[in-house]
Amino acid sequence: MSRTVYTLPRKLGFFPLFSIVVANMVGAGIFTTTGLLMENLGDVWVMLLLWLAGGVVALCGALSYSELAAAMPQAGGEYVFLSRLFHPLAGFLSGWVSFIAGFSAPIAASAIGFSEYFLRAFPQLFSGFLAEGSVKKLLALAVILLFTAIHLRGISFGARVQNFLTVMKITLMVGLIGAGLWFGAGNWSHFAASGELAAGLPGWKAGGLALMWIMFAYSGWNAATYIGSEVKSPRRNIPRALIAGTLTVMLLYLSVNIFYVYAVSPAGMKGVVPVAALAVGNAFGEQAEIVLSLLISFALFSSLSAYLILGPRVYYAMSRDGCFFRFTGDVDAKTFAPSKAILLQSLLSAVMVLSGTFSQILTFMGFALGLFPLMAVAGVFILRRKGILTGKMPGYPWVQLFFLLVSAAMLGLAFAERPLESLVALLTVAAGFPAYRAFRCRNRE
Repeated sequence: MSRTVYTLPRKLGFFPLFSIVVANMVGAGIFTTTGLLMENLGDVWVMLLLWLAGGVVALCGALSYSELAAAMPQAGGEYVFLSRLFHPLAGFLSGWVSFIAGFSAPIAASAIGFSEYFLRAFPQLFSGFLAEGSVKKLLALAVILLFTAIHLRGISFGARVQNFLTVMKITLMVGLIGAGLWFGAGNWSHFAASGELAAGLPGWKAGGLALMWIMFAYSGWNAATYIGSEVKSPRRNIPRALIAGTLTVMLLYLSVNIFYVYAVSPAGMKGVVPVAALAVGNAFGEQAEIVLSLLISFALFSSLSAYLILGPRVYYAMSRDGCFFRFTGDVDAKTFAPSKAILLQSLLSAVMVLSGTFSQILTFMGFALGLFPLMAVAGVFILRRKGILTGKMPGYPWVQLFFLLVSAAMLGLAFAERPLESLVALLTVAAGFPAYRAFRCRNRE
């Protein structure tokens, strides 16, 4: 007896796509990494320069992916691009890494970031019953469960929630920057008070690791390509959303980091994860820090929500090609959501919350996520050579060459600085080879 097979309907226009790109990018990274960067770099101006460089790299990637998405406007992102341009194995490995590092790990990081800020606002919560670490993990798990329930209701409801959360997040960041620089207490001399980056190879390695963490904060510049099957007029809307979203986030990131340095001395922010709360506390007082910690904790919902929208669409595409668990290709008859893929995504994210620290997850993600965009951007040269592009972006080939050179150098230096986490990321890729064979054999049967 045959069963009815449902597909993903095209319902999303430009603004929901733009919203998903911005929400996917503006997450735990911008609110949590600057203190870690200062601990590694020691120099304010090097840090700001790296935030700018990261934005330029992300923009080059967005321009390249715009060409790829216009030629292949389907759900799946790199999985689709690499499968069509190189080999199904390359596409599978990118989807495999997305499953573990691209979406599950960022969901876990966003959930942990929420708990860090929420407990900074309410430090005594459950303190008499549980250790602080246990409370953070329980809160993170509760948030994952909440948004799993939201997105099981379908893309229309999930997109409305996503739009609201993204508007709230952008409003919060613009208000934070404007009020902090205009009314807040701070000192511009902080920009001259920083130390110096280590000379020679140690400095280059620290810079490479820092740029990789920054690229995690920018990750999401390719978000609209993961849901191409649900986009109206994809050849027009996907490139517009990618480029507009990336430029918006680049401006926000530079501005908010200027506020951090204005409000907190370089020495004072070293190693601080909830750096935004510290900056607001210095600028406006303890009560303002409590309020902003609470607001930022809820603003992180937007990123977590976006990851839960995007990831399952990759597994849906892989399953439809016979390269993943069959059940992840099922679409609910009532909500038209890939519900089983969403549940699988949430389960793995919950496991990561329970098993890793924030900095370990950050480094593992950054290295793993840097690998396959290299191949995807290189695929633009193949598209151009074959002449099958439906829309050309400006800057070819220099945009692609800049992205490839900077990304490769960043990964090499990050590996030298943090070999353990980088090896774990490479082993995750290696584990995809036998998994691919298993899924393909099962599909043939």
